[in-house]
Amino acid sequence: MFAIDDILISDDLLEAPFSCNLGACLGGCCVQGEAGAPLEPEEREILDKALPRVLKYLTPDALDVIERDGVWEEVAPDEFSTTCVDNRDCVFVTYEGPIAKCALQKAHLLGRLDFPKPISCHLFPVRIQNYGDVDVLNYEQIPLCDPARKQGRRHHVPLMKYLREPLIRKYGEAWYQKFEKTCEERLAALGVASQ
Repeated sequence: MFAIDDILISDDLLEAPFSCNLGACLGGCCVQGEAGAPLEPEEREILDKALPRVLKYLTPDALDVIERDGVWEEVAPDEFSTTCVDNRDCVFVTYEGPIAKCALQKAHLLGRLDFPKPISCHLFPVRIQNYGDVDVLNYEQIPLCDPARKQGRRHHVPLMKYLREPLIRKYGEAWYQKFEKTCEERLAALGVASQ
């Protein structure tokens, strides 16, 4: 574990290869798990406002859930996540063939929405645990992402660089530059060349 400002980072992020392979996992992170996507406090209002721009991409079952329960729910005291269809698909899942994708991200890429997707999704497989003034970044290694690790290894893409955009989105460019420099120094001390 090492720290950059008030952020603690698991050493697992240092050497992990990672590059999503949607053809292999079929977007399983959007449809598997114990609950929907964890949400930052401000993201609930953002999702409520984004809904009209993504309605046309959502499944009929998702629309039924949203009509009944909304797009987010409280899963524990002061902890919120997106709602799900049958405890499975996030309500924002849209399918392209067999691949589950994010309707929010689709609208964002088409220029219809400024918000790309919840930061927990953007950072996956890294999870943030907040302890007051300190965030802890942990790498959640699940079998579903085995193809992403293989693809990252094959193309020499380390997790820390794969997640560059969402880490900058969350913590800023200056923080990311310090993070990247520290990772390279730590890898050099271990005798591992950074990619």
